[in-house]
Amino acid sequence: MKKIRASFPSGELSLEGILSVPQRAGPFPAVIVCHPHPLYGGSMDNNVVRSLCETLAQASLASFRFNFRGAGGSQGEFDHGRGEREDVKAAISFTTAVEGVDSKRIGLAGYSAGAGFALPVGCDDERIKALAAISPPFSMFNFDFLKDCLKPKLLITGGEDEFVPTDRFLEFCRSLPEPKECACIEGVDHFWRGHESRLATRVAAFFVAVLESQA
Repeated sequence: MKKIRASFPSGELSLEGILSVPQRAGPFPAVIVCHPHPLYGGSMDNNVVRSLCETLAQASLASFRFNFRGAGGSQGEFDHGRGEREDVKAAISFTTAVEGVDSKRIGLAGYSAGAGFALPVGCDDERIKALAAISPPFSMFNFDFLKDCLKPKLLITGGEDEFVPTDRFLEFCRSLPEPKECACIEGVDHFWRGHESRLATRVAAFFVAVLESQA
Protein backbone atom coordinates (compact mmCIF):
# COMPACT_ATOMS: atom_id res chain seq x y z
CA MET A 1 0.00 0.00 0.00
CA LYS A 2 1.31 3.43 -0.94
CA LYS A 3 0.25 6.44 1.17
CA ILE A 4 0.29 9.93 -0.30
CA ARG A 5 -0.28 13.05 1.78
CA ALA A 6 -2.38 15.55 -0.14
CA SER A 7 -3.94 18.97 0.18
CA PHE A 8 -7.04 19.97 -1.74
CA PRO A 9 -9.33 23.01 -1.92
CA SER A 10 -12.77 23.29 -0.36
CA GLY A 11 -13.93 26.73 -1.40
CA GLU A 12 -11.25 29.13 -0.16
CA LEU A 13 -9.93 26.65 2.40
CA SER A 14 -7.14 24.12 2.05
CA LEU A 15 -7.85 20.71 3.59
CA GLU A 16 -5.43 17.86 4.26
CA GLY A 17 -5.91 14.20 3.47
CA ILE A 18 -4.17 10.88 2.91
CA LEU A 19 -4.65 8.86 -0.24
CA SER A 20 -3.89 5.15 0.10
CA VAL A 21 -3.36 3.19 -3.10
CA PRO A 22 -2.60 -0.53 -3.60
CA GLN A 23 0.85 -1.32 -4.95
CA ARG A 24 -0.28 -3.08 -8.13
CA ALA A 25 -1.28 -1.29 -11.31
CA GLY A 26 -4.63 0.53 -11.41
CA PRO A 27 -7.04 2.01 -12.06
CA PHE A 28 -8.71 1.17 -8.75
CA PRO A 29 -12.16 1.70 -7.32
CA ALA A 30 -11.89 4.12 -4.41
CA VAL A 31 -13.72 4.83 -1.17
CA ILE A 32 -13.76 8.21 0.58
CA VAL A 33 -13.89 7.79 4.37
CA CYS A 34 -15.26 10.58 6.60
CA HIS A 35 -14.25 10.87 10.24
CA PRO A 36 -16.36 11.50 13.39
CA HIS A 37 -17.35 14.86 14.84
CA PRO A 38 -14.34 17.23 14.94
CA LEU A 39 -15.59 19.01 18.08
CA TYR A 40 -15.34 15.73 19.99
CA GLY A 41 -11.85 14.77 18.86
CA GLY A 42 -12.75 13.25 15.50
CA SER A 43 -10.07 13.30 12.81
CA MET A 44 -8.78 11.24 9.92
CA ASP A 45 -6.50 9.46 12.41
CA ASN A 46 -9.49 7.93 14.19
CA ASN A 47 -9.12 4.21 14.94
CA VAL A 48 -12.10 3.15 12.80
CA VAL A 49 -11.14 5.38 9.87
CA ARG A 50 -7.53 4.16 9.78
CA SER A 51 -8.51 0.51 10.07
CA LEU A 52 -11.04 0.79 7.27
CA CYS A 53 -8.58 2.50 4.92
CA GLU A 54 -5.93 -0.14 5.59
CA THR A 55 -8.42 -2.95 4.95
CA LEU A 56 -9.65 -1.34 1.74
CA ALA A 57 -6.08 -1.25 0.43
CA GLN A 58 -5.63 -4.93 1.28
CA ALA A 59 -8.76 -5.57 -0.78
CA SER A 60 -7.21 -3.69 -3.76
CA LEU A 61 -9.33 -0.58 -3.34
CA ALA A 62 -7.90 2.91 -3.04
CA SER A 63 -9.08 5.07 -0.15
CA PHE A 64 -9.04 8.74 0.75
CA ARG A 65 -9.40 10.01 4.30
CA PHE A 66 -9.26 13.69 5.11
CA ASN A 67 -9.71 16.17 7.92
CA PHE A 68 -12.82 18.29 7.84
CA ARG A 69 -12.35 22.05 8.14
CA GLY A 70 -10.89 22.99 11.50
CA ALA A 71 -9.59 19.48 12.24
CA GLY A 72 -5.89 18.66 12.27
CA GLY A 73 -4.04 20.67 9.65
CA SER A 74 -7.14 21.60 7.63
CA GLN A 75 -7.95 25.28 7.50
CA GLY A 76 -11.17 26.90 8.75
CA GLU A 77 -13.43 26.06 11.64
CA PHE A 78 -16.40 23.83 12.32
CA ASP A 79 -19.47 24.95 10.36
CA HIS A 80 -22.30 22.91 11.92
CA GLY A 81 -22.62 20.59 8.92
CA ARG A 82 -22.98 23.19 6.17
CA GLY A 83 -19.31 23.63 5.37
CA GLU A 84 -18.62 19.99 6.17
CA ARG A 85 -20.94 18.91 3.35
CA GLU A 86 -18.97 21.20 1.06
CA ASP A 87 -15.81 19.46 2.25
CA VAL A 88 -17.30 16.11 1.25
CA LYS A 89 -18.08 17.43 -2.23
CA ALA A 90 -14.52 18.73 -2.50
CA ALA A 91 -13.10 15.36 -1.41
CA ILE A 92 -15.18 13.62 -4.08
CA SER A 93 -13.89 16.02 -6.74
CA PHE A 94 -10.31 15.49 -5.58
CA THR A 95 -10.56 11.69 -5.50
CA THR A 96 -12.21 11.32 -8.89
CA ALA A 97 -9.39 13.36 -10.47
CA VAL A 98 -6.54 11.25 -9.01
CA GLU A 99 -4.52 9.32 -11.58
CA GLY A 100 -4.98 5.61 -10.99
CA VAL A 101 -8.47 5.97 -9.53
CA ASP A 102 -11.46 4.75 -11.53
CA SER A 103 -13.72 7.80 -11.36
CA LYS A 104 -16.76 5.70 -12.29
CA ARG A 105 -16.39 3.43 -9.22
CA ILE A 106 -16.34 5.64 -6.13
CA GLY A 107 -17.82 4.79 -2.74
CA LEU A 108 -18.43 6.98 0.30
CA ALA A 109 -18.30 5.93 3.96
CA GLY A 110 -18.93 7.94 7.09
CA TYR A 111 -18.36 6.98 10.71
CA SER A 112 -20.63 8.50 13.37
CA ALA A 113 -21.09 12.21 12.60
CA GLY A 114 -19.09 11.61 9.43
CA ALA A 115 -22.08 9.64 8.15
CA GLY A 116 -24.36 12.58 8.95
CA PHE A 117 -22.14 14.95 6.99
CA ALA A 118 -21.33 12.65 4.09
CA LEU A 119 -24.35 10.56 3.17
CA PRO A 120 -26.72 13.40 2.21
CA VAL A 121 -24.07 14.47 -0.29
CA GLY A 122 -23.44 10.94 -1.51
CA CYS A 123 -27.09 10.20 -2.12
CA ASP A 124 -27.38 13.17 -4.47
CA ASP A 125 -23.98 12.99 -6.18
CA GLU A 126 -23.98 10.83 -9.32
CA ARG A 127 -20.26 10.14 -8.89
CA ILE A 128 -20.94 8.10 -5.75
CA LYS A 129 -22.01 4.51 -6.46
CA ALA A 130 -22.24 3.05 -2.94
CA LEU A 131 -22.69 4.33 0.61
CA ALA A 132 -21.82 3.06 4.08
CA ALA A 133 -22.98 4.50 7.41
CA ILE A 134 -20.98 3.23 10.39
CA SER A 135 -22.68 3.87 13.74
CA PRO A 136 -24.98 6.59 12.35
CA PRO A 137 -25.95 8.78 15.33
CA PHE A 138 -29.73 9.06 15.03
CA SER A 139 -29.84 11.31 18.08
CA MET A 140 -27.73 13.93 16.29
CA PHE A 141 -28.76 13.70 12.60
CA ASN A 142 -31.92 12.97 10.62
CA PHE A 143 -31.21 10.13 8.21
CA ASP A 144 -34.68 9.98 6.66
CA PHE A 145 -33.22 11.05 3.31
CA LEU A 146 -31.99 7.46 2.96
CA LYS A 147 -35.59 6.35 2.52
CA ASP A 148 -35.45 7.88 -0.95
CA CYS A 149 -31.94 6.68 -1.78
CA LEU A 150 -31.83 3.83 -4.28
CA LYS A 151 -28.05 3.43 -4.28
CA PRO A 152 -26.47 0.35 -2.65
CA LYS A 153 -26.05 1.14 1.03
CA LEU A 154 -24.69 -0.51 4.14
CA LEU A 155 -25.70 0.51 7.66
CA ILE A 156 -23.78 -1.08 10.51
CA THR A 157 -23.77 -0.40 14.23
CA GLY A 158 -22.87 -2.00 17.53
CA GLY A 159 -25.49 -3.70 19.68
CA GLU A 160 -24.41 -1.64 22.70
CA ASP A 161 -24.11 1.72 20.93
CA GLU A 162 -25.26 4.41 23.36
CA PHE A 163 -26.15 6.77 20.50
CA VAL A 164 -27.98 4.25 18.29
CA PRO A 165 -30.66 2.20 20.11
CA THR A 166 -30.82 -1.25 18.51
CA ASP A 167 -34.60 -1.33 18.12
CA ARG A 168 -34.62 2.09 16.45
CA PHE A 169 -31.75 1.07 14.17
CA LEU A 170 -33.49 -2.10 13.02
CA GLU A 171 -36.82 -0.34 12.53
CA PHE A 172 -35.13 2.33 10.43
CA CYS A 173 -33.33 -0.27 8.33
CA ARG A 174 -36.62 -1.99 7.55
CA SER A 175 -37.94 1.30 6.16
CA LEU A 176 -35.13 1.66 3.61
CA PRO A 177 -35.44 0.68 -0.04
CA GLU A 178 -33.27 -1.95 -1.67
CA PRO A 179 -30.44 -2.45 -2.34
CA LYS A 180 -29.35 -2.40 1.29
CA GLU A 181 -27.38 -4.30 3.90
CA CYS A 182 -27.90 -3.75 7.61
CA ALA A 183 -25.95 -5.25 10.50
CA CYS A 184 -26.02 -4.88 14.27
CA ILE A 185 -22.92 -6.40 15.91
CA GLU A 186 -23.54 -7.67 19.42
CA GLY A 187 -21.19 -6.69 22.23
CA VAL A 188 -19.85 -3.57 20.51
CA ASP A 189 -20.34 0.06 21.54
CA HIS A 190 -20.10 3.26 19.49
CA PHE A 191 -16.30 3.37 19.43
CA TRP A 192 -15.48 -0.16 18.13
CA ARG A 193 -12.30 -0.44 20.19
CA GLY A 194 -10.91 -3.93 19.82
CA HIS A 195 -13.38 -4.64 17.01
CA GLU A 196 -11.96 -2.38 14.30
CA SER A 197 -10.73 -5.22 12.09
CA ARG A 198 -14.05 -7.04 12.23
CA LEU A 199 -15.88 -3.88 11.24
CA ALA A 200 -13.43 -2.92 8.50
CA THR A 201 -13.59 -6.38 6.94
CA ARG A 202 -17.38 -6.20 6.72
CA VAL A 203 -17.44 -2.68 5.27
CA ALA A 204 -14.63 -3.37 2.78
CA ALA A 205 -16.40 -6.53 1.59
CA PHE A 206 -19.51 -4.45 0.86
CA PHE A 207 -17.58 -1.96 -1.24
CA VAL A 208 -15.67 -4.68 -3.08
CA ALA A 209 -18.89 -6.47 -3.99
CA VAL A 210 -20.63 -3.32 -5.23
CA LEU A 211 -17.77 -1.48 -6.93
CA GLU A 212 -16.12 -4.50 -8.53
CA SER A 213 -19.47 -5.49 -10.04
CA GLN A 214 -19.52 -2.18 -11.91
CA ALA A 215 -16.22 -2.82 -13.72
